[in-house]
Amino acid sequence: MAEAPLELAERALSYADGDAQVTVVHERSLSARFARSAPTQATGVDDTTVEILCLRDGHTASATTNRLDEDSLHAAARKADAVARAAARAGRGDHPGLPAAVDATPVAGWDAETAELDPARSADALRTAFRGAGDAGLEAFGLWTAGAVRTAIATSSGVRATDDVTDAFMKVVCRDADGRSGYAADTARSAAELDAAALARRAVEHAPREDGVAVEPGEYPVVLSAEAVAVLLEFAGWLAFNGLAHAERRGALSGRLGEQVAAPSITLSDMGSFPRTLARAYDADGVPKQAVPLIRDGVATAVVHDLRSAAVAGDGARSTGHAVEAGGSPEGAFPTNLVLLGGGAADEAALAAPIERGIYVTRLWYVNVVHERQTLLTGMTRDGTFLIEDGRIGRPVTDVRFTDSVLRILQDTEELTAGQRLVSEGEFYGRRFANGVVCPALRARGFRVTGATR
Repeated sequence: MAEAPLELAERALSYADGDAQVTVVHERSLSARFARSAPTQATGVDDTTVEILCLRDGHTASATTNRLDEDSLHAAARKADAVARAAARAGRGDHPGLPAAVDATPVAGWDAETAELDPARSADALRTAFRGAGDAGLEAFGLWTAGAVRTAIATSSGVRATDDVTDAFMKVVCRDADGRSGYAADTARSAAELDAAALARRAVEHAPREDGVAVEPGEYPVVLSAEAVAVLLEFAGWLAFNGLAHAERRGALSGRLGEQVAAPSITLSDMGSFPRTLARAYDADGVPKQAVPLIRDGVATAVVHDLRSAAVAGDGARSTGHAVEAGGSPEGAFPTNLVLLGGGAADEAALAAPIERGIYVTRLWYVNVVHERQTLLTGMTRDGTFLIEDGRIGRPVTDVRFTDSVLRILQDTEELTAGQRLVSEGEFYGRRFANGVVCPALRARGFRVTGATR
């Protein structure tokens, strides 16, 4: 784009009256999907969106446009203002007002080479994955994508914030003619960090070579891969560490801060500047992101807030820089850079070694919330579920349904691998906002299987 995002944000702000925030997001991205070891779809995005948020008597309203001419920006400002004023006629709202300008510590979120978005890189990655799957007699399915997103925020209260983030993601599913499949994926700030050959090898290793054996419902010792752990932690972010849910006493840690809620080996934080995460300096309100210890040595220590949830919480609560929408999401504030510290195990084989009979889980899929306060989830295993017998990961298992609590699994955690991985889903159905969980694999005493998936 010819106009820098912050310059555009300043221009759009000049069209808004009163208290207002403008957020400009310029996304450039490439995606390449593949199936049966052949490319199926390639897409490119180069788009700029402008969101104008108006604040009137504690009520917010916003309007978004990707037309950058004067008339379109004026129209968006008028629309946001009209809706905010209409809401204010119902009485005072709960938004405390726009933040003061505070400079954030710079973070390293941008990789210039990735930002070039060279399509040749995706073509090379796909060819490599196809070759790795083919050498094992399997077909490759999946996605390669990379993006460069520049964000700027300008407010009538003086905030001037920018964040530049690049991200890259590749997933490979290797499948045989009978539908048996294995999965591997990686996320990174730099596309150069994605190793398509290694991903194909991991997916091949996770692909069963024979039909799975059935396991009965019950509680089994389990080794969860980093992919599976990340899914659980992401749900914990929504259910346990959401400041609005906590303030409204529907969060899983309501009344439990300061208590032992996980095994002593669990230390979990949200760290927007952590070197291995997709780093960001500011949240969607233009507030600097803070590092927040959430669980330390198993003890729950904090939840995260945006401006609105902190106002609802009261008692001196302040934003920790975790707004996911300008003005605050009605769903609350969530951690988007979770980091779980590793343990002492060398790898997943070492985690499995003490287990006489249990289950190894590569991936969790189609996970849904059963009970918010209990962090109780239900979902399925997929793309590589195996029995652990006499300390070794061995025969494949028919995929199972589980129904279990995230906090209970963390309470039952016995060991974690020393190595951590950045895990994300990497699928974007709207504005690209790349985030993920940095975590190890873990072993827990119990994983509650409640049925088979077929």
